[in-house]
Amino acid sequence: MNIIEAYKPFEIQEIELSEWKQRPVKNNFFELVLIKDGEGTQCINYNEHSFTNGSIFLLPPLKCHSFSISKPTKFVFLKFTDMFFKNGNRIDIDRNEWFKEASYILSNYNQLPGDIIKNDLDRNHIENLIDMILQESRNYGETSINLVTSLMTSILEVLIRNIKKSSYLEVTKNTDDRIKKMLIYINENISKTELLKVENLSEVFSMSPTYVSEYFKKQVNMPLREYIIKAKLKLVEIRLLNSDFTLTQIADELGFTDVSHLSKTFKRYVGQSIREFKNNGEYLLLKRTTCSA
Repeated sequence: MNIIEAYKPFEIQEIELSEWKQRPVKNNFFELVLIKDGEGTQCINYNEHSFTNGSIFLLPPLKCHSFSISKPTKFVFLKFTDMFFKNGNRIDIDRNEWFKEASYILSNYNQLPGDIIKNDLDRNHIENLIDMILQESRNYGETSINLVTSLMTSILEVLIRNIKKSSYLEVTKNTDDRIKKMLIYINENISKTELLKVENLSEVFSMSPTYVSEYFKKQVNMPLREYIIKAKLKLVEIRLLNSDFTLTQIADELGFTDVSHLSKTFKRYVGQSIREFKNNGEYLLLKRTTCSA
C-alpha cells in the first residue's frame, strides 16, 4: 500500500486488495476512485454496479458503500480535501471559483453506483492526469504542489462536464427529459434568485407560470420552492464544514435576506442550529444517514 499524504489540497492512496475493508467515512469534499486493475462490484445504497479495469467512481459521504472484489484489484483513491479551500494556503488559484465547482459536484451527483465517466476520451484524460499526479507526488513531493493543483483542476473540469450528462438526484430513467434539464438549470443557477422565479422558469422551459409548480411537484415529488431551498442548504452545509466563508458571505451568495433569514431557514429544514451543525461536523441534508433496501 502506498499513501501519499496531503500537504495538502489532496490525498492519494494506491492499494491492491483481494478483500474489501471498510474505510473511515469523513466529510471530504469528494473522493475519486480509479480501478487500475481488477474486477468486482461496487455497492451504494444497496444498488450494485460491476467494475473492471479503468472504471471511475465518485464515493459519496455515505457509510454504506463498499466494493465486492472477485479478482485482486488495484485501487487509486484521490481525495479532494477541504484544505484546498481554506485561507492561508500557498496555492495561487481562484479559491472561490474552485470551491463553487467542487460544491456543484458534491451537491448534485446522485448517490447511486456506476461509472461517472461517459466516454473513452474523458476516461483516458482522467487516467493520464491521475498518473501524472502520482508520478509528481512520488518524485517531487511538496515542490510539485502547483503542478498537481493544475492537474486536479483539469480533473475537476472533466468530472463536471460528465456529471452534467448524468441523471440528477431522485430522477429515474423514465423521468421526463424536460425536468432533468430544469433540475440542471436550477442547480447551475442556484445563487441567482431572479432566474429561479416561476416567471423565468416558465419562459425558459416554454410552460405557463401556473403550470410550472404543478409540473415540478408531479415530476420530483417535492414543491419547487422546497427543492430550491434544500438545494441551497446543501451548499450551505458544504460551506459551513469545508470553507472559511462567513455567514454573511454565505447568505449573500445564496440569496438569503440576511444571516437571520439563513439561520432560521437552516434550523427549519436541517433540524439543527448552524452552531450545532458545525459542532457536530456531519452533513445532514447532503448525506443519507441510512441506506434503504
